[in-house]
Amino acid sequence: MRGYHFSKFDINKNGKSPFDQLMDIFLQLLTFTSGDVAEALQWMNELDKEYHLSNDEYGMGDFLDDLKSKGYITEDNQKGEIKITPKTEQSIRKKSLEEIFGKLKKAGKGDHKTFKPGQGDEINPETRPFQFGDMLEQIDFTESIRNAQINHGIESFNLREDDLSIRETDFKTQTSTVLMIDISHSMILYGEDRITPAKKVAMALSELITTRYPKDTLDIVVFGNDAWLVEIKDLPYLQVGPYHTNTVAGLELAMDILRRRKNPNKQIFMITDGKPTCLKIGKRYYKNAFGLDRKVINRCLNLAAQCKKLKIPITTFMIATDPYLQRFVQEFTEMNHGKAYFANLDKLGTFIFKDFESGKSRKVL
Repeated sequence: MRGYHFSKFDINKNGKSPFDQLMDIFLQLLTFTSGDVAEALQWMNELDKEYHLSNDEYGMGDFLDDLKSKGYITEDNQKGEIKITPKTEQSIRKKSLEEIFGKLKKAGKGDHKTFKPGQGDEINPETRPFQFGDMLEQIDFTESIRNAQINHGIESFNLREDDLSIRETDFKTQTSTVLMIDISHSMILYGEDRITPAKKVAMALSELITTRYPKDTLDIVVFGNDAWLVEIKDLPYLQVGPYHTNTVAGLELAMDILRRRKNPNKQIFMITDGKPTCLKIGKRYYKNAFGLDRKVINRCLNLAAQCKKLKIPITTFMIATDPYLQRFVQEFTEMNHGKAYFANLDKLGTFIFKDFESGKSRKVL
């Protein structure tokens, strides 16, 4: 007896070519291995042994040949190294975007909207009664004629000023975002991989902004003992180091970047799983990994207050459940008047994308 066959989950019946099927897995493994092609291919072979990913018609050797011929990997015979190409880097970002953004409800097209009524360039679904001074092109004639039929009847049609409805339009605005990613050692402690979901979110967000909101800016800041900028193309290679958590350095760098941005809409997204444990005082590192050190915490709170004065909201995505850490995040958030999410790893991308998309509805004062 054969039993049940779940054809919906059959890798050979999803409409994709054998190369595309294996490529989906390969891109996921590249994210986990921080762009190490050799390690990713080793995992592919192990998975093939266990789950029979390839077959007699299309084997893993064919897949490797296609990766080279299609320009996804390059091989340095002298050094014996295999590296991914910019084409693959973009493919990883696109895959991350599909994976995370696909979970959300379809959003409207266009750039970020302020929802500040007026003579903008994005149509608002809301209407209001006509007021003296409204422009002729703002009149929604379909809704106005409907009002006239309701108010005066179909037989004696009469369109009056009281029947006119105005369709609002919204101004579009640019947004400058700094995404801060914690790369301290705690991001891989206790056997839990927290850096890979953070990388996926960063890659997906960068792909969304560069393709859908090209007028926006996104800067990626990573922070451990220090903080530094990474380019979008470097995201697949991001790794955790033997670092403490210098949140202050990350915030200072983020603020410095946003000060140079000319548009008024600025925000900081911070992904972290631990408490701030480090400060750099001159050339010396002040470290304390035991509990919450008030010297470090107070500096963080001061920066949160400074961001509030500069009208830079900070949204913190805390992927840790310790009650005392949650209390710190709440205090930090109240100081900035920002937002905080206590997200598990599976929901991290959804939380960030929903928050980013909802930012289009914020009213710019």
